[in-house]
Amino acid sequence: MAEDDFVEIREITTISRNGDRPQTLGHAVEALPGLARVFVAACWHTTEWGVRTSARAGRRVARAATDPLEAAALARDATEAAAVLGGLARSVSSGVPVSTAITSAGESLVELAEPPDAGHREEHALTLRERGAELLERSRDVWDDDEAHPAYERILDELAPDEARILLLLLQGGPQPSVDVRTGGPVGMVHSQLVAPGLTMIGGRAGCRHLDQVPSYLNNLFRLGLVWFSREALRDPMEYQVVEAQPDVLEAMHSVKFPKVVRRSIHLTPFGEDFCRMCLVDEEPESDTAFPAHGTPPETDSSEPPSSS
Repeated sequence: MAEDDFVEIREITTISRNGDRPQTLGHAVEALPGLARVFVAACWHTTEWGVRTSARAGRRVARAATDPLEAAALARDATEAAAVLGGLARSVSSGVPVSTAITSAGESLVELAEPPDAGHREEHALTLRERGAELLERSRDVWDDDEAHPAYERILDELAPDEARILLLLLQGGPQPSVDVRTGGPVGMVHSQLVAPGLTMIGGRAGCRHLDQVPSYLNNLFRLGLVWFSREALRDPMEYQVVEAQPDVLEAMHSVKFPKVVRRSIHLTPFGEDFCRMCLVDEEPESDTAFPAHGTPPETDSSEPPSSS
């Protein structure tokens, strides 16, 4: 900015002190071209703040009409904003470039208008209330035929490819056998210790690429509410003969003197069945009997995943 512009700006800031309105007004008109150029450059930094805060300021004024606390807070913020603008005038009169002074004042106004976390929490809460109102409105809409649960899209993002294979196996093949190996014998009748929990053939039957990750897969599917672990055995005992002949089961049994095998089963939850039908099969079967039935999770803690201790 030219030196003449600074002289003219200093003269503008003395309006209230010398009372020479005609002379000062003339200087202001002459300084407009230079100030316009500075103003455009400086406002580029503050436009975003103005757009973002205008709607929120309107809401605050509306609340202040009925809320004394909000009215007091609004008055306090207005006083502080006036102090910021006063500091802007003093900075310009002392020789600070106008663009720098306006940018600094804009940053101060941003901090004033947006206290840490408070504004974000307010907007987030309003958004949640608006979404809740929209959800209730949709529940009253008889023409809304969206059958897919809104959580399905998020669940698909949290599934590994092998986990999708496991779900498809459970949907098409029904509940799968699972065994725990515990200590038995006379001591086991008093205090039985868990040797190996949740041994299954699900990984191999589903065609998983990473068989060592099957326990983690099952835990994730349980976390998502898609499967549950029953303490009850399947009705067909033949389902367990192949499982109990697997190397990992035999190794666990040979690791203790008196082993005991406890038969359990793994099921899809009703939510998991609906998810698989909606997301993992191309066409819905003609009847519900096309897929094997799964048990319903009990209300007790027996549906918890197998523990390693």
